[in-house]
Amino acid sequence: MKVFTQSVNFSADKELIKFVDEKVLTLVKYHDKIVNAEVFLKVLNTSDKENKLTEIKIHIPGGDLIVKRETKTFEEGVNTAVDNLKRQLKRSKEKHRDSIIS
Repeated sequence: MKVFTQSVNFSADKELIKFVDEKVLTLVKYHDKIVNAEVFLKVLNTSDKENKLTEIKIHIPGGDLIVKRETKTFEEGVNTAVDNLKRQLKRSKEKHRDSIIS
């Protein structure tokens, strides 16, 4: 699986990119037909403390899974988004398996 990471309104350092890649690549365990992943890291121009927007798009056959999280840090956003995607991927795989059995 290929992970494309894009940072908007700031330049991400290598450590953050490496962290994102490692976390997103763990999703392969939950669905074996993931085509690729797109990660968008954005700094919002607000005065809120939670001004970091993390958006992860997973491309799988039959559709895309998208999760957006607004948090204080990108690491926190990536962790919560990946946890949510794990659940979505499991559910998607079960639906696919059920449709084959039916």
